[in-house]
Amino acid sequence: MNKQIESLKATRNFLLGLIADLSVEELNKIPHGFNNNIIWNLAHLIASQQGVCYKRAGLNLTIEESFFTAYKPDTKPESFVEHREVERVKELLVSTIDGFEADLKKGLFRDYPSWTTRYGVELNTIDDALTFLPFHEGLHLGYIMALKRVVKNS
Repeated sequence: MNKQIESLKATRNFLLGLIADLSVEELNKIPHGFNNNIIWNLAHLIASQQGVCYKRAGLNLTIEESFFTAYKPDTKPESFVEHREVERVKELLVSTIDGFEADLKKGLFRDYPSWTTRYGVELNTIDDALTFLPFHEGLHLGYIMALKRVVKNS
């Protein structure tokens, strides 16, 4: 298994364990001083991976366009995420990485145009994107941990 894919899977499984004790209400809570919530951050990881890998490569997303649009960068929570959608986000955290791994093995990402992320990281190939993703996921993992601490203590 690719080391970066392994890292993504480990991070996402850690996240699923981290949120296992949270209610749907806690996942949706936006604490004072924050501009989003835990469930938005989880869904954002899915949308961002899809955008960085598939959309940038000119490929079709493996998630619904409406999901991508709701959670892509520069969005924020717009409504309460019900239990059924929370379960879907949890499932997509795993299935989108499994699918991405399979698509990498198929060689689907041959055409990947160069671009620079908002963090100033230049991505020239899908391998560059794959190296960047754990950094992005780590940022949101830290944010989710901070949100959980505040949500549980309020």
